[in-house]
Amino acid sequence: MTITLKNPDELPKIDVYRQVAIASGSKLVFIAGQVAWDAEGVTVGEGDLAAQVERCYLNIAAALDAAGGSFDDVAKLTFYVVDWTADKMTPLLAGISRAAATLGVTPVPPTTLIGVAALDVPEHLVEIEATAVLD
Repeated sequence: MTITLKNPDELPKIDVYRQVAIASGSKLVFIAGQVAWDAEGVTVGEGDLAAQVERCYLNIAAALDAAGGSFDDVAKLTFYVVDWTADKMTPLLAGISRAAATLGVTPVPPTTLIGVAALDVPEHLVEIEATAVLD
């Protein structure tokens, strides 16, 4: 495995991700921010943050597969959430859980969440980008 995930004792323990990813692979994969579009460019889950997060994860999984990788190879995720407030954490985590169940993975790489005013189209509530490392 090219990615080792850790939570150092000196840092807070966060249940939904690890604080550190140590990469030992040789090929970097940068995945553009994924929104809740299906293959035809139709927004999935309009008005539903959980459904859109799930779709973003499924799109990232497809991109990883095209690169010859999987979520096990993800070193970092960055979330951009429209009009972020703390009450959006519940649907965000629900979407991650649903995607994890669908994909059969536990995606917990280091993660950054950034609240933004808007994304590319008004229907999009979240965009997620990924960086992976492959052998």
